[in-house]
Amino acid sequence: MPSLENLLVVSLEQAVAAPLCSSRLADAGARVIKVEREGGDFARNYDNVVNGDSAYFVWLNRGKESIVLDIKDSDDAAFLRRLLSRADVFIQNLLPGAAARSGFGSSKLREKYPRLITCDISGYGDSGSYADMKAYDLLVQAETGLCSITGGPEGPGRVGVSVCDIAAGLNAYSGILEGLFDRERSGVGVGVKVSLFGGMADWMNVPYLYQVHTGQTLGRHGLHHPSIAPYGAFPASDGKMVLISIQNEREWGRLCKQVFQRPELEKDSRFDTPSKRGHNRVELDKVVCANFARWPREELMNQLRSAGIACGALNEVEELVRHPQLETIGYDAPSGSITVIAPPVEFTDGVRRYRPVPALGEHSDAIRLEFEEIMA
Repeated sequence: MPSLENLLVVSLEQAVAAPLCSSRLADAGARVIKVEREGGDFARNYDNVVNGDSAYFVWLNRGKESIVLDIKDSDDAAFLRRLLSRADVFIQNLLPGAAARSGFGSSKLREKYPRLITCDISGYGDSGSYADMKAYDLLVQAETGLCSITGGPEGPGRVGVSVCDIAAGLNAYSGILEGLFDRERSGVGVGVKVSLFGGMADWMNVPYLYQVHTGQTLGRHGLHHPSIAPYGAFPASDGKMVLISIQNEREWGRLCKQVFQRPELEKDSRFDTPSKRGHNRVELDKVVCANFARWPREELMNQLRSAGIACGALNEVEELVRHPQLETIGYDAPSGSITVIAPPVEFTDGVRRYRPVPALGEHSDAIRLEFEEIMA
């Protein structure tokens, strides 16, 4: 049985972070009622590449029911309170202060419904000078310093997927699960708060510690490592790139003997310690390039794997689509059946069934009827 079956989640959500969190709860069996404004979650219109639907939306909204409510309308606000009186979890990621101004502040809700788990997802938290700032993924990547260590020496770069939103959504999910577990013992709900900034700042702990303890930044090194060598992407004879990561002296010796077929390099005075290899990176990279140019990528990868060298192919997304390790799942969306990459956690209790992505307001009438009858 799905682990969260019989739990009711009400999510006043939009964009990426909160929908990611609630989609994981739905995958685990929870009933998730997605509350949308007139016109819907704006992520429905990010693009139309999936048979007319948005890629982000169909990824993050499977297994939910959609109801359209205007929380500024007194009747709709009263109906949302009716939903919350039966809910186990309430999630919201509206603009800062919007939920509280509409009468749905988390602390007040928990006073009224003591078993409720509330989760507020924000850009920068609910205190401090940034609390009222809008926060989109790129902005938070820049504010946390992530862009300063992403890209190459020529300039900063953005991580190509919404890592700040994704981190916040997964942090919210884990916080809610902790809250539910604690409620089993205490009988009382708890408030969970996560922010995009806080989640990405946590991921930045290693650059932070370097800065605090050495006064130096890690800098931008593209696909290379700031201190380890050889470590990075190098071209095979067909021009395709292969990455290697030499982490210890045993691997260095095997690379010299079995792949380069130049055993003398292992004890070369320029390269015989990790620090020397890092200091002489330019010369070492030339050696790697000259040796890798002897084979096309597939054959080079076989050579490296046979020698026990950590390696990987620098794939394009089209190669990810065909990757032998890639697992996919299928479910229905408003415009038809789709296939997406499978969630990363596997369970031994059987294959999970994934429920459809809802059309805007698809369940409005049914939910209203159900909860009006429940409260009658």
